[in-house]
Amino acid sequence: QVRLVESGGGLVQAGDSLRLSCAGSGYMFELFAMGWFRQAPGKEREFVAAINWSGRSTYYADSVKGRFTISRDDDRNTAYLQMNSLNSEDTAVYYCARHWSADYGGGLRPADFGSWGQGTQVTVSS
Repeated sequence: QVRLVESGGGLVQAGDSLRLSCAGSGYMFELFAMGWFRQAPGKEREFVAAINWSGRSTYYADSVKGRFTISRDDDRNTAYLQMNSLNSEDTAVYYCARHWSADYGGGLRPADFGSWGQGTQVTVSS
């Protein structure tokens, strides 16, 4: 049974940093691309970042490029999202997700990811 558990969210001030973690279990973590999405109140879930199975390829939404970094540690079965220079528009519930494939080239829509965590709240006060 695939399970993804996010942690690391919280309340921070604008300009601060946070690192989110996503621990995967129940499958061979190293074989799948991983992604992060977020959903703000009243808005649709939006793509944030993705990383392929090897960690050598990453992709970011324009809104976070240069501020967020996605990474993975396959020895720990964990994906990370380092978030720097946070602002109020980053306030959302953040979800990690496992792609259906080893690479994310097939798509970055929510439907392209087969398993999801429960989410972790990130609130940025201005």
